Amino acid sequence: MMVRSVAEQTRLALEMRLLDGSWPVGTRLPSERILAEKLGVSRNSVREAIFSLKDRGLLFSKPGSGVFVSDRLQATISSPWRQLVVAHPDLRWDTLEFRRELEGATAYYAALRSNPDDLERIGKIIARLTDAYETGEKNEEYGADADFHQAIAEASHNSMFLYLHSSIIHMLREHIFLNLMALEDPSGVITARLREQHLGVWECIRSHQPDAARKAMLAHIDFTWSELARRE
Repeated sequence: MMVRSVAEQTRLALEMRLLDGSWPVGTRLPSERILAEKLGVSRNSVREAIFSLKDRGLLFSKPGSGVFVSDRLQATISSPWRQLVVAHPDLRWDTLEFRRELEGATAYYAALRSNPDDLERIGKIIARLTDAYETGEKNEEYGADADFHQAIAEASHNSMFLYLHSSIIHMLREHIFLNLMALEDPSGVITARLREQHLGVWECIRSHQPDAARKAMLAHIDFTWSELARRE
């Protein structure tokens, strides 16, 4: 059986926080002292582990601010599919089909596993989204919409769901923008429905109802699908 050094064990422990969504992109890491106390290791071991992750581009330093999580894990999953989807809007059907299955699952597990920090993060995004609906700030609406789905994936605490979803969101933000542009309705009926659906998914996750959360997410994706198809 291979014996790992303390520094290597520490690095693996930090990597798990990146993989399970505990530290999303942009997160500022706790101080070396706090990490050493939590992991039961020396500050030197923490420093060495952080250096290793920075060397691989997974973490980066901001002088005077601390160490932060980069988007390297998401970026490495990206592929030419992003450009193809943007260039060929008809491919939205394949992406919606994939997202339907993936996001139904992430909503289920987010309702099952979300912790107070997850719920606080999602709640803040919902507040942004609600404000955008009320003010009509479309760019903020599009950004908050994508952030909402990403935060749900993070709250699922499943590394595969998280990074598959991170890849999709990273590749398809432009496509999400195009979809929502296509769903604009001067009457405000569509916006009201989308608002109701997002709040419905949020309520199911917040109240820890996995089956209801999955059902609400599937209904949201199906609504988007049917409206886009109707308009075509």
